[in-house]
Amino acid sequence: MALFLTALFLILLIGVSFIRVLMGPSLYDRLLGVGVIGTNAVLLLAVIGFIFGRPEGFLDLAITYAILNFVGVVAIAKFLDYTRPQVTEDPTPGTPEGGVIDSGVTEIVDRGRAE
Repeated sequence: MALFLTALFLILLIGVSFIRVLMGPSLYDRLLGVGVIGTNAVLLLAVIGFIFGRPEGFLDLAITYAILNFVGVVAIAKFLDYTRPQVTEDPTPGTPEGGVIDSGVTEIVDRGRAE
C-alpha cells in the first residue's frame, strides 16, 4: 500500500513540475522543471519495479533514463549558454550599463603569420 501511495505522490510531483515547464517565467525555470520531471520519473520507475516485484529490470531502465536525462539537460544548458549574448566586464562609455555586448561571434586568427 505504501508503494502505491509513493507512486501516486511521484505522479503528482511530475504533474506539478509539468505545470512549471509550461508556465515558467524564464527558460531556465523550464529547464529546471524538465530536470525535476526526469528525476521523478527515475524514482517512479524504481517504485514501479518494486510494486511488480521485478526491481532488477526496472532499475536498469531507471539508471539508463537517469543518464539520458542528465546528458540531455546538460546539453540544453550548454546550448543556451552559447547562444545567448554575453556582456563583458569592460566598461565602455556609451553602452548600456557600461558593458559591451558580444554576440558570441569570435574572430578567426591566422596563427601561421609572423607578427
